[in-house]
Amino acid sequence: MSTLRVTAEQLTIVEHPNADALELAQVGLYRAVVAKGAYRTGEFAVYIPEQAVLPDPLIAELGLTGRLTGGAANRVKAVRLRGELSQGIVCRPAALDGTDLERAAAGGEDFAERLGITKWVPPVPVSMSGDVAAAPDLLPWTDIENLKRHPDIFAPGDLVTVTEKLHGTACCLTYHAGTGALDVTSKGLGAQRLALIEAPGNLYWRAVRGYGLPQLAADLARTLGASRVGIYGEVYGGGVQDLGYGIDARRELPGYAAFDVCADIGGQLTWLDPADLPVGELPLVPRLHHGPFDLDQVLGLAQGRETVSGRGAHIREGVVVRTADGTYSPVVGGRAIAKVVSDAYLTRKGGTEYE
Repeated sequence: MSTLRVTAEQLTIVEHPNADALELAQVGLYRAVVAKGAYRTGEFAVYIPEQAVLPDPLIAELGLTGRLTGGAANRVKAVRLRGELSQGIVCRPAALDGTDLERAAAGGEDFAERLGITKWVPPVPVSMSGDVAAAPDLLPWTDIENLKRHPDIFAPGDLVTVTEKLHGTACCLTYHAGTGALDVTSKGLGAQRLALIEAPGNLYWRAVRGYGLPQLAADLARTLGASRVGIYGEVYGGGVQDLGYGIDARRELPGYAAFDVCADIGGQLTWLDPADLPVGELPLVPRLHHGPFDLDQVLGLAQGRETVSGRGAHIREGVVVRTADGTYSPVVGGRAIAKVVSDAYLTRKGGTEYE
């Protein structure tokens, strides 16, 4: 999950190949359709990303009444306009008149609160919710930003691993070696330092127990001398999200694929490759590339059909890219890791985005 930030950005204007009255305003590698002549290359404007929820007055000011998505027609979603993918909104809201946008861009100022913009949080189905308890010692999540927004996270030739991004719901198991206690949480609950109390019908606990994750975490903690071990994975299947990968999670064990492992060793968090653990084996997200980073190759790998089912049951959500050695990135202020979402996924109809 990426963070929501509404920022000033320097634009590059590109010709729209299919519309004389439209152009494309490029921010990073994102492109948003704008009226021709509204902006020039090098100018600064505000960029509102996908999943942003706009207040009604701003929607009216931007001339977008009835044109956004969601039940209240107030949410930004990627769309195709005259054949070109448009991701986000480029604008200069009246509330920011007099604001030095160039200086705001240099300082990374976030205008979301000032403009009344919030991040969309989808409702959670009963099978993915449940009673919760405080869990202050959960291992942390890593927010994964979009490579199109930050294309300089990686340098050409960096050794990276590219894995398929699955459309399920993220699950984290934190094992506490001192007590043997388990905390199981979702992305949304984990951000609130809450864990799900174990219940037979709960989707996350079904996956954790069904794939033997507690024992593997205990073995890993003992081998590494870790006080805590975190196993991060995607729980998927029909009934979880709109993409099912050939599994019906309502009638059988949901699918599970690990994408990250973290160990707390002497108070220092160490991120491990789940494909190269010293004990046990985990079901893993598919690995599509391990080698030098090439931007065009990564953008291409984000497209196409899923590989989890072995038969390309439906579109691919996208890919996740990370450096093989967990390198720090000053661009995102943390691990060098980013995602790219496929065009077909962004523009599909009837999609779900539960956390």
